Amino acid sequence: MAKVVITQKRSIIKRPKDQKLTIQALGLGRINKSVEKDLTPQIEGMINKVAHLVSVEKK
Repeated sequence: MAKVVITQKRSIIKRPKDQKLTIQALGLGRINKSVEKDLTPQIEGMINKVAHLVSVEKK
């Protein structure tokens, strides 16, 4: 399965609650924190929801 590295690039201050919860569910929460995840349809949907807050790198 393909892997992706997700890095939070922008703050979640003044963001809707669903975006804050999505960032938390991805394992992020601080700017420049990175996590490596398998690219499943669920993770891809979460990335699309907060695409303006994160950067994604395929491995």
